[in-house]
Amino acid sequence: MAVIHKLAITQFRNLNNQYVELNKQLNVFVASNAQGKTSLVEAVYYLGHNRSFKTKALKELIQLNHQQFQLAAQVDDYRLKLEKSKQKTTISLNQNRLKNSSELSKLLPIQIITPDKGFVVNGTPKNKRSYLDWGVFHLKPDCLNDFKKYHKTLKNINFLLSQQKEQELDYWFLEIAHLSTKINQARQDYIKQLKQTNSAELMKNLSQSFDLIDTFDYQFKSGWPKEVNAFNTDSIYQYLLKSKAFLIKAKYLNYGPHKASLDFSLNNQQECFLSRGEQKTLSIVFWLTQVSLLVNNNTYPIVLIDDISSELDPLKIQTILNYLQQLKVQILMTDIGINTLTIDPENTSIFKIDKGVITLS
Repeated sequence: MAVIHKLAITQFRNLNNQYVELNKQLNVFVASNAQGKTSLVEAVYYLGHNRSFKTKALKELIQLNHQQFQLAAQVDDYRLKLEKSKQKTTISLNQNRLKNSSELSKLLPIQIITPDKGFVVNGTPKNKRSYLDWGVFHLKPDCLNDFKKYHKTLKNINFLLSQQKEQELDYWFLEIAHLSTKINQARQDYIKQLKQTNSAELMKNLSQSFDLIDTFDYQFKSGWPKEVNAFNTDSIYQYLLKSKAFLIKAKYLNYGPHKASLDFSLNNQQECFLSRGEQKTLSIVFWLTQVSLLVNNNTYPIVLIDDISSELDPLKIQTILNYLQQLKVQILMTDIGINTLTIDPENTSIFKIDKGVITLS
């Protein structure tokens, strides 16, 4: 069960030498705009993913006149530290270096609900794949090797296509067909599990303020054309061979798992025709379903909720908190205030953030 007990942030955006001891259940960070609320959430997210959900530019994260930032935490009974500079990244567990970010993500599974990352319903295919593969990874970590091999193979194919090296393509076409089948099946299996989790009990617990969700549905789109059986290696391979001339002309492979997505619907109505409010509601339900599925499989992610009151009314926020607390996951939430929330003071810590300084209320 992942719980952050202590958190230290150094030279990350406007947060410098900040240290907090967190509640194992609910932590609320209250501040007005531009004081460091989202920076706090971004720092925790970075510690779990070795990347930001807001920017790819490292210079935006490191404080001016400094060369690096450092994030450290006591998570359960181990110490985790991430140091990042323009030259290198160092990740350590109990002072022993970790080899890659995937080990970090296993130790600190994090799910985030924030307008900054975009709502998944009617969101971009990239955002949908991000949430989908987050769940696949945590339920089936061995799939990570398939994803890595796939992207290396895709890079080789795109190079050969750009250089018009036709004779060398067949081998790599077969390799990517094999890897695509494995990734497609893992994603499809995960979606089936999500739909089983998206049960009457879950819906009942959320029905107080999330209406019309009993007909919520989502379908996996593999990234391959409709005429291709995305779960059959030979079908993908034969399609690639048949399309070789077209792909050489295009100079890159525009089909496959790297183009996969999810199609959401409500009452058989496609997501693009839903109201903004419906898209928000269904996105929240999808996120909560993912968290529920992981908890059912004995993985307790830390949930970050950033400035959600700008998107949802107090009743929906209260429903989200109540449901997450039933799951017994740790929550870090930022907002401009908590006056409308009903919280258990014994299981809640409230912090204030003022110009990058975090204090316990």
